[in-house]
Amino acid sequence: MTSASSAPHPSSRSERGSSAPAAPSAGPAPAALPPLLDTAQLHALREDAAAGGRALHLLDVRWALDGSKGHDTYLAGHLPGAVYLDLDTELAAPARPDAGRHPLPEPEDFAASLRRAGVTEGAAIVAYDDTTGAPAGRLVWMLRALGHDAAVLNGGLAAWDGPLSTEPVSPEPGDVTARPWPAGRVATADEVAAGEALVVDARAPERYRGEVEPMDPRAGHVPGAVNLPFAGNLDGEGRFMDPQELRRRFEAAGVSEERETIVYCGSGITATHDLLALESAGFTRLRLFPGSWSQWSAQESRPVAVGPNP
Repeated sequence: MTSASSAPHPSSRSERGSSAPAAPSAGPAPAALPPLLDTAQLHALREDAAAGGRALHLLDVRWALDGSKGHDTYLAGHLPGAVYLDLDTELAAPARPDAGRHPLPEPEDFAASLRRAGVTEGAAIVAYDDTTGAPAGRLVWMLRALGHDAAVLNGGLAAWDGPLSTEPVSPEPGDVTARPWPAGRVATADEVAAGEALVVDARAPERYRGEVEPMDPRAGHVPGAVNLPFAGNLDGEGRFMDPQELRRRFEAAGVSEERETIVYCGSGITATHDLLALESAGFTRLRLFPGSWSQWSAQESRPVAVGPNP
């Protein structure tokens, strides 16, 4: 298939570990993808893949917390060539009180899910959903953290201007290998508590203030955390705002390159929305607290703050 090719261009394959002399260059390496792509950029990637260029994998990550969206949603209509990945079972490990509701999966488990989806080393990867970009953001953050070249389709399914397919896609198995989650991209609860980084809470204001808590043991927020709800990254059409607007938003909240920023949410999903927006805005010292509030609030020794202030 064109958009999720199982035969990537030879230049996309890793040659590390080979003792043979380097082959003559076939041209410059593909440019790294930005964290967010518009539809025109996706069309360009599809055309390049169809012409025998760099392989492209489209991944459908439509998901809802209440279970109302899943593989059936994908079968009802998806981008041509897209493969479905299940957030609950393939982008997360089983819930645990000491790791939250959506822990990061074990590296080999995640690699196996990617291989099932046909993902090949060196390919371009574009993920989409049909809500806010947070489910796709979870996958793209995971991929980028591990060094894969991945982006979210900005605006999701609603931004797509081409036909949809109802045909299931069964790609040839991919070849990606397991990579450990890098410490430089993932923060522990103790690192959140240390107070050395700016801690950002991506949840809705009422959850941050502790007025409501629909699913986790305690209401409130991590003491010292500032509230930057992920929904504030979007414009009126459901797309991420442009990088300059995002940067102004984050700088006003105290984000800078002078110190690290650690982001959390309820269970490590919508926090990745903030992280991709921060990256789009030019910030680099960024980490995810994967267990997020579902882990912090389950540990009774962890302090909790309530109200509108950090």
